[in-house]
Amino acid sequence: MMRVFMALVAVVVLADTGAPESQTQKKSPGAGPVIVLETAQGIIEFETYPEDAPKTVAHIVGLVKKGFYTGLRFHRVEPTFVVQIGDPQTRNMQLEGSWGRGGSGKPIGVAEITKKRRHVRGAVGVGHAGDPKTADSQFYIMLSNRPGLDGKYTVFGRVLSGMDVAERLQRADVLKRATVKAGTEAP
Repeated sequence: MMRVFMALVAVVVLADTGAPESQTQKKSPGAGPVIVLETAQGIIEFETYPEDAPKTVAHIVGLVKKGFYTGLRFHRVEPTFVVQIGDPQTRNMQLEGSWGRGGSGKPIGVAEITKKRRHVRGAVGVGHAGDPKTADSQFYIMLSNRPGLDGKYTVFGRVLSGMDVAERLQRADVLKRATVKAGTEAP
């Protein structure tokens, strides 16, 4: 009986990854590159969906690789709703009054909205100012389910780990670095 108990303890210890199960999700089948956000509050990792939003994913991944997001600030933080980043004006605190209006200057040019991807907690979507085709560099992470946004914005990813970090973010927190996780890019 004691051997069985010790064997079970060993299995539990070996299975412990150090993160609560609710904070780490498995990568979805068919998911693309994983983007890593090193924030002032910790690390967030999210998978992307190039099969559903190929131009959106290519655009955002391209900006990440160019270092566009490094040093930007989270300009929109609404607890229990959303956190958002992607305006290059956020590098300048003197422009705080106009944060949220800027982008990379090269819109994606297409709305890749699908019924398959919903605005649920952890969804990552791309923002726009009224026309989905004008979406550019701003993206957001949903902190709660918001079905009223479905069909209006492109959901191009989902948080795999770091939702607790997203929930701790404050307006003006800096994104120290954004990278594409090695080994997750499509060939």
